[in-house]
Amino acid sequence: MSPVKKEKAEMSAFERKRLENIAANQAILKDLSTSAEKIIPKPVSKPKSTTTRKKATPVKREEPRPTRTSSRIAGLEADSETAKRKAEVDYEFAKEQAKAKKQRVSGDLNFNDIVVEGKKWNKDDNFLSGIMRGAQPNVRTFTEDDIQETTDEGLKALREKMSGLQLYEGYEPNQIKITPERIYSLGFHPSPEKPLIFAGDKMGNMGIFDASQTGPEVKAEDNGDDEEEPDTPEPAITALKLHSRTITSFVFPADGNHLYSGSYDSSVRKFDLQKGLAVEVFAPASLDEDLPISSIAIPSTDPNLLYFSTLEGSFGRHDMRTPSNTEIWQLTDKKIGGFSLHPLHPHLVATASLDRMLKIWDLRSIKGKGDARVPDLMGEHESRLSVSHASWSAGGHVATASYDDTIKIHSFPSAGSFKIGHDLDSDAMEPTSIIKHNNQTGRWVTILKPQWQERPEDGIQKFVIGNMNRFVDVFSSDGEQLAQLSGEGITAVPAVAQFHPTRDWVAGGTASGKLCLWM
Repeated sequence: MSPVKKEKAEMSAFERKRLENIAANQAILKDLSTSAEKIIPKPVSKPKSTTTRKKATPVKREEPRPTRTSSRIAGLEADSETAKRKAEVDYEFAKEQAKAKKQRVSGDLNFNDIVVEGKKWNKDDNFLSGIMRGAQPNVRTFTEDDIQETTDEGLKALREKMSGLQLYEGYEPNQIKITPERIYSLGFHPSPEKPLIFAGDKMGNMGIFDASQTGPEVKAEDNGDDEEEPDTPEPAITALKLHSRTITSFVFPADGNHLYSGSYDSSVRKFDLQKGLAVEVFAPASLDEDLPISSIAIPSTDPNLLYFSTLEGSFGRHDMRTPSNTEIWQLTDKKIGGFSLHPLHPHLVATASLDRMLKIWDLRSIKGKGDARVPDLMGEHESRLSVSHASWSAGGHVATASYDDTIKIHSFPSAGSFKIGHDLDSDAMEPTSIIKHNNQTGRWVTILKPQWQERPEDGIQKFVIGNMNRFVDVFSSDGEQLAQLSGEGITAVPAVAQFHPTRDWVAGGTASGKLCLWM
């Protein structure tokens, strides 16, 4: 019996579908391989000659697609017409939204309309004026119109008087190079007859200029040649090397026979104007000890006491009769930029420091033990940025300049009645006047500091401060601007400004060592 030949079993639908899928996948892989060979460039050797690269063909970016959402959660059937229509609407909306974001905006843009949203960004309208606070040379912020529009007759007369000060005519400011380097401090000799100005510079030089001298008239025939320009006369200026580092401040005793100077070289010197001798009256015991002095003062009640502040945040009192009798108190961890004693009540001290604080101290009461001993702190006021200087007036006003671009005036008219332990609360320390003033001196201009007239002949308390637009500003104790002193030939900022103790004479010193003088 011959074997029965089995018929081939019929292929199931599942197997047939599996084979079709395999064939389809292989076709896809083959197609991808062919496309890859076309797209991937073959490595080529670097050509020897340099050729200009062809600009790459820009790649067309795909249209933005809407964020996927769940139709099931939205209650829509996946293949329904409603779902399809919703997807089309979302797609068109996303496309238009993306196009709007990249669309160039034409026309004018207002600050309030374009400020970026978010809590980290400042939206204040004054923000731009705050950062764009650079100097504008010779652009006035106080003009003749301000004087003429003054309704108060007394204030108008005072403004006319102070604005009437004239720039010294003997020599142009560019000719009066009183110091070799940048001026850091100025002082007027107290004599009311002769304007004698002292200037201290960055390298410890002290320049002396007598403004009673007049420029000699030089005629062309004196040179022996009518066609040649006459020689330009130079002013008589004396320069002395008193210190090895920056001279930060000057003090004149009432008799005017001596001059005290403080310096970053950690010393204070007493210069005899008759003998021409400079004696060191204070310095640390060791030459290795660095105690840079930022400011000095001598009370009118005791010419033997010397007070000084340092860049290390300390404040000292030294009895010049006994060299070993020195007390130094650590008032702050930050630099004290300047301080002053109340002219009539010198036990009251105002300090300004890098920690943004104005502080009022009472030297009659020293509290604490050991290194923690400090004068009694009566009150303090914090500014937004560091405070550069604090200056007492005889009328009980303290003027400060700070890097928040303000001059603040704090008033203590009853300071003479303060008892030991008197407390100045936050309300008492609030400024009575705040003046907007550009104090951004930068690296190459000396810090602006207000300086009061010590004993004004007219009895009106007023102070001067340099102006970054190459002027010197004069203000009253109530914050009213009295004048903006200027003149021909001022080519730099007279950052260091100083009043004569009694006369209405004002001096300004520049970073190039030049002197401006108004009388």
